[in-house]
Amino acid sequence: MPRTIRLLSLTLPALTLLACAAGGAHASGRAAAEPIDLLIRHANVVDVIDGKLRADRLIAVRGDRIVAVEPDARAARFQAQRSIDATGKYAIPGLWDMHVHFGGGDKLIEENKNLLPLYLAHGIAAVRDAAGDLSPSVFEWRDAVAAGRLDGPTIFTSGPKLEGYKSIWPGDIEVGSHEEISKALDQLQGWKADFVKITDNTLSPELFLDALKQARARGFKVSAHVPFVLPIDEVSAAGLSSIEHIEYAYKAGSSQEAQISAMVRRGEIDSREGWNRIQATFDRKTALAAYRRLAQRGTAVTPTLNGSFVTTYLDRDDHKQDPYLQYIGPGLQATYAWRVERAAKDDAAAIARRHERYQRNAAILPLLQQAGVNILAGTDAGFLNSFNYPGVGLHDEMQRFVESGLSPLQTLRAATINGARFLGQDKEHGSLAAGKAADIVLLDADPLRDIAATRKIDTFVLRGKVYDRAALDALLAGVKQEVAEQRAAQAAAEQAAVPQR
Repeated sequence: MPRTIRLLSLTLPALTLLACAAGGAHASGRAAAEPIDLLIRHANVVDVIDGKLRADRLIAVRGDRIVAVEPDARAARFQAQRSIDATGKYAIPGLWDMHVHFGGGDKLIEENKNLLPLYLAHGIAAVRDAAGDLSPSVFEWRDAVAAGRLDGPTIFTSGPKLEGYKSIWPGDIEVGSHEEISKALDQLQGWKADFVKITDNTLSPELFLDALKQARARGFKVSAHVPFVLPIDEVSAAGLSSIEHIEYAYKAGSSQEAQISAMVRRGEIDSREGWNRIQATFDRKTALAAYRRLAQRGTAVTPTLNGSFVTTYLDRDDHKQDPYLQYIGPGLQATYAWRVERAAKDDAAAIARRHERYQRNAAILPLLQQAGVNILAGTDAGFLNSFNYPGVGLHDEMQRFVESGLSPLQTLRAATINGARFLGQDKEHGSLAAGKAADIVLLDADPLRDIAATRKIDTFVLRGKVYDRAALDALLAGVKQEVAEQRAAQAAAEQAAVPQR
């Protein structure tokens, strides 16, 4: 008996603790709340992958990651440092601009860096820099953003593009042999370029294909302007990852593309006449078959419609009074003159031709979509590209997509998940789901009904950091002030340069 009593006495405290714990859990009715940094409640979440709108959802964020996207009824299981009531708002992933440029020479480094807040102010979480002449600075910005030392979108960059000797493009790497291509790719690998960009100004078709094959052999994705003398099927089969600018894809729709390309290559006709013949022999059935082959091989297309649209219709809107110019530095604005002056030389017939050409090119966008091609929303915004503005330009590009026949959902995919997939980043980016980056845009209206809703940004969460409307407006105001100071400094320098009498 004494031994039994002793055993019971030893176990009573443990039993008491268990009973209290059980009673406490029963009294509360739930486990302890999970600590998080941010809880967005009552949002209408746009699932860009399955195309559904999920009403009254919560989005839970810890650090720079989404930990849950669930019905809001489960909100009690989270204890948040900060909550946002998103009633009546629409949540989409952060946007991706898949074709931008930083450049204009070393004197414009600060003006280019000043563009980064414009991307944030318009809900853009990532940009793909498709080459310019400021690559050392762009690599620095890329790494600084990734390390959290600089506020800006995630930057993916090609570094300098590959070109032939005496190219018109500033800042490129000029190559003239297999060995020089190999050395150039060594440089790009050393800089940890995110992809390779090849253009067709002076690079021979043989070296173009050599550069493409060498880059692909090293594991690079390759984006390009395609030489007219090479059929699109040929470069796609050789491994081209993306066609930059829709007019190159248009060429594949000609029933005589190979023959016309060969005639230009032999010098029997020039490229202008070649384009005339491509347009005269464009065939919808041929185009769909060609675009299906692009899709099967994984060759994407970045249409960059808005840049072409602006230049095409300068006769209708010269953009000299655009309010957005207050955010663009004077040096960058000066680079616009090249295209503006060229367009100003067109007579009525040339203007009509450029209108027709834009409309023809834009009309193939639904065919690319129908064929299953991965369409990437990219603006071509940056230096040289007149009035095609960093930031807001992506919303203009999306508007062009819808005007050309894509649905708002297809357009949203082009500006989110498609870009992430192209760069192999879709496990962490491009949609709203547990485990993905906390890049979230809250809109005041439904973008599935009207793509213009993407312009109505209430809040932008970038890598878990919250920018409410006041913070976004402050970004714009800061850029405006910087540009005003740059203009004043330029005016003072010009005044000082005037000879004194």
